[in-house]
Amino acid sequence: MTKLRAPKKESLPDQLRDLLRRSGPGLITGAADDDPSGIVTYSSAGAAFGYILGWTVLLCLPFMVAVQEISARIGRVTGAGLAATLRVHTPGWFCGSMVAILVGANVINLGADVSAMGNVAHLMVGGPAAAWAVAVAAISAVCAIWIDYVIYVRVMKFLTLPLLAYFVLLLVVKTDWRGAAIGTFIPHVPTTRDAWTMVVAVLGTTISPYLFFWQAAEEAEDEHLLADPRPLREHPRDAPPQMKRIGYDTWTGMIFSNAVAIAIMWGAAATLHAHGITNIETATQAASALKPIAGPYAMLLFGFGVIGTGMLAVPVLAGSVAYAVGEARGWAVGLNRRANEARAFYSTLAASTFIGLLIALSPIDPVKALIGSAVLNGVAATPLIVTITVFGMRKSIMGKLTLPKWLVAGGFASAVLMGFATVAMVVL
Repeated sequence: MTKLRAPKKESLPDQLRDLLRRSGPGLITGAADDDPSGIVTYSSAGAAFGYILGWTVLLCLPFMVAVQEISARIGRVTGAGLAATLRVHTPGWFCGSMVAILVGANVINLGADVSAMGNVAHLMVGGPAAAWAVAVAAISAVCAIWIDYVIYVRVMKFLTLPLLAYFVLLLVVKTDWRGAAIGTFIPHVPTTRDAWTMVVAVLGTTISPYLFFWQAAEEAEDEHLLADPRPLREHPRDAPPQMKRIGYDTWTGMIFSNAVAIAIMWGAAATLHAHGITNIETATQAASALKPIAGPYAMLLFGFGVIGTGMLAVPVLAGSVAYAVGEARGWAVGLNRRANEARAFYSTLAASTFIGLLIALSPIDPVKALIGSAVLNGVAATPLIVTITVFGMRKSIMGKLTLPKWLVAGGFASAVLMGFATVAMVVL
């Protein structure tokens, strides 16, 4: 009798590769959320307020999942991105306003990210920071325009790996685990305008409109590459496995994103706030949080994290602008298209990167710009979340695949959360 062999246990690298292979737009979206803007915002929150704002990140998780899954479902079911749906189903002024706010917030965010990447490269290897900013912006744009879409997505997934350094940090530094748990699981209501501004910045960094547009567009893009490229509403019998995949992908990506965010905040609280550093103004100060695990190589480790996530986030920011503008204008859009097939789309992507680069080369304080763009995202998110939730409820848009009740409730609750935080910031 032949003995049955137990299945060979996969090594950790094999398991990691399998996870990256199974993950889709959700992982890239979640990791892009922890871009240089996110790293600085979460580090600033941890440095300024210690552990007490950790609850904001945990609170965001179910709402973030709800909004991103709504966006993903709309993209997959309709075969079009959010801007295209806005163009067809809302007044022109509303669609134009949403796209204009997205473009404004994105180019500011993009410019701040490019500036941070240039400054970090300068600190790591020397040379003019401006030259490095030009280089990373050019590389990001060229890769997005000329690299084959399938290969490009694989590269983007591996750019999520530098974020794992922040988990190692927590195992090395003297973390106040009790204080971290209290700050994360027991909400502390802010009483000052600065604290509320930081809460809105965290919420705006975590629940960002550009991520809604990106995930919807990428779901539509992936659908166009299938053997049956029709929108899912035209063959709803195939929906169950796709909805299951979207749910898995979204939860995986958002859990990873928020776990990294909490690790960054806790790390800054344990290393910066604990030693009286409450105001982060430079990349060097943010990098000092990693000194306990990297010593003199802290800037190198921090630099790889900032540049890696920046190379992931810059194309996502520029790409979401190109998708939004192109869909609103009715252009041919898609990263799977050749450059000569979607000239206006790729020109918009390149132009948004160039404008972001100009912001990076200006005297604007990159840290203030990063937090400012996060606040702007927080203000813009409320009306957009309400709109896409209503879209998901309408059979005229979704056919038989309207949103389940829990996603409808999650969408409206997310809008209430963002609206309340924004009003509190203005009133206090």
